[in-house]
Amino acid sequence: MPASDDDITVSRNDEENRYEIHVGDVLAGFTEFALDDRGRYSYPHTEVDPAFQGRGLAGRLVADAMTDAASRGETVRPQCPVVVKYLQRTEVEGLDIDWPSRFAPVPDPS
Repeated sequence: MPASDDDITVSRNDEENRYEIHVGDVLAGFTEFALDDRGRYSYPHTEVDPAFQGRGLAGRLVADAMTDAASRGETVRPQCPVVVKYLQRTEVEGLDIDWPSRFAPVPDPS
């Protein structure tokens, strides 16, 4: 049974260098980040517990993480396929993205 939105929370855990998504009191997943020597936040890995897959939690997690990063004025360097896919499909207002060349979106020819 899908959890209601009231049961889902996303928070930044600076001690673990990740954003976490909880369903109720249970850690359901996370997306890791690391600050590089140029002041960019790399996102190398996102994981959702198999017991919670298929509920859209990875998308919610990444969406909230990117919105928070934008509000903090951080530069994001996506590397995780989940983060890359999200950012290629979704514009996050105010988010500064430093695309690795292998993931850079192709400009729209129109």
